[in-house]
Amino acid sequence: MTHSHRQLQSFVLLVAAALGCATAPVTPASPPAASAVTAARPLVARAQPAIPLWANGAPGALGTTPADQPQMTPYLPPAGTANGTAVVIFPGGGYAHLSMEKEGSDVANWLAGAGVTTFVVRYRLGPNYHHPTMLGDAQRAIRIARARAAEWSIDPKRLGVIGFSAGGHLASTTGTHFDAGNASSADPIERASSRPDFMLLLYPVITMRADSVTHAGSRLNLLGSAPTPELERLLSNETQVTPQTPPTFIVHTEDDRTVPVQNALLFYDALKRNGVQAEMHVFEHGNHGFGLAPADPVLSVWTTLCESWMRRHGWLTPIK
Repeated sequence: MTHSHRQLQSFVLLVAAALGCATAPVTPASPPAASAVTAARPLVARAQPAIPLWANGAPGALGTTPADQPQMTPYLPPAGTANGTAVVIFPGGGYAHLSMEKEGSDVANWLAGAGVTTFVVRYRLGPNYHHPTMLGDAQRAIRIARARAAEWSIDPKRLGVIGFSAGGHLASTTGTHFDAGNASSADPIERASSRPDFMLLLYPVITMRADSVTHAGSRLNLLGSAPTPELERLLSNETQVTPQTPPTFIVHTEDDRTVPVQNALLFYDALKRNGVQAEMHVFEHGNHGFGLAPADPVLSVWTTLCESWMRRHGWLTPIK
C-alpha cells in the first residue's frame, strides 16, 4: 500500500465514521500499477437511431426544437455479447447543458464492452424547464427501456441507471422518486415501472438545500430562483432514501471543488441507515467531471471496481 493510498484510506474511514457509517465503511479504491493506463477504448458500442421519449411531442414542451423534445439513443453491445442487463445514462452539465460524449457515448462504449445495453438520454434543461420536467423525462426513458425490453433482448428486472454530476442527481432522483406504473393507462409505456434496479452515481449532486454543499447552478436550473423549503427537501435526495431505494455504487473525489464530496457522503449515509446495499469509493485526487478518466492511472480504475460490483450482484452474468 502506498503512502497516498494509506492517506486515502484514512480519509475515507474518518469521514465515514463522522457520518455514523463506521459499521459499513466506505471502500477505498486501490490504485493500479502505472501500466494500467491504456490507449483509448476500442469503439465497440453499436449506436442505434435516437428515439423520441414521446412520439407525439413531449408534455409541457415550450417549442419543437431539439432542446424541447427529449430523446434517448440506444447503444448495443457487440453481436453475441449482450448479457441482458441495460443501463440508462444521464450525462451531467449542471442542468444547463449535457456532456453527451464524455458522460454519454463514451460511457455507453465502456458498458457495451461489458455486454451491457445502454440508452443515452438527452433530457430537458434549465432555465427554460424546471422540476418536474427533468424527472418526467428520466422516468419516461426508464419506462421505454423496460416496456420494450424484448426488442433489445434485455431483462426488465436488470435495468439500472448511471448519472454524472447533475446527471447523478437526476439518476438518484429516479431511485428515490419512482412508481410502479399506471396499470390502467392506454399507453403501454406508462404501465411500466420507473424504478431502476440499481444506480451508479459519479461525483453526483445530491442535496438541494441552499445552506448546504449543493451545487448552486444545478439548484437554480432545477428548482428556479425561489423554491419553497418543501421543494428543496423533496429534491434533496439524501432525505428521500427508503429501504426500497435500489442498490447503489458511488464514486467521488476528495478534492472536487465543484460538487463537494459531502454530497456523496450524505447519500451513502442515508443508504446505510435504510439498509440499502451500497458501495462507495472516494479517491484523494481528481477534478470534477473526469468521466472515465482515461489518462489517470488511479482514477480510471473506478470502471473496473464498478464492473466488479455489478458482477457480484449478478448483473454481468449472461441470462440463460
